[in-house]
Amino acid sequence: MKKERTDSRSNLERAGVRFIIDSYEEIFSEFDPRPLSERGFSGDFMFEADRAMMSKPIEKIDFLMQIPEKNRDLKKERDIKDRLKEYFKRHYEIMKKKKNAVVKKGIFFVVTGIILMFAATFLLFEFQQKSLLTSFLVILLEPGGWFLFWEGLDLVIFEAKEATPDLQFYKRMADANIKFSSA
Repeated sequence: MKKERTDSRSNLERAGVRFIIDSYEEIFSEFDPRPLSERGFSGDFMFEADRAMMSKPIEKIDFLMQIPEKNRDLKKERDIKDRLKEYFKRHYEIMKKKKNAVVKKGIFFVVTGIILMFAATFLLFEFQQKSLLTSFLVILLEPGGWFLFWEGLDLVIFEAKEATPDLQFYKRMADANIKFSSA
């Protein structure tokens, strides 16, 4: 698959991302023996699409695939556009659910950590004469509370953020205006 950039302003504005392909097969995995209507998309195609989309500052992008006139098939193009849209929407929803699950887990950890730290503080405050059991519970609850608190913050702040680029890519591709034209 060849990706071509052009210096012409009107072409760049009209087609935010432009790929030149020789056949529809280049969009799909060559290792998948199923017919095009069921075949998985090519990892190379997805990688190049992701790379090209990241360089575009606008949200709504025209995604143009140019193919030689003799190789064009309008029915295949409609099917491919529909499959791509469905694929990107489905993966956007999957990534959104994953990110939300990580955030929820992180918040649960933070809240649980705070509760454990509060329980340790309560034991220290309420039972000032130290007993073996009180000391053991404080030793158990305090580090557990700190661990859950910081681990939860890590999940909410950093791990959820790691999903953002994929989430943005799938959202932008789901919203992209996918077109085919003759090369």
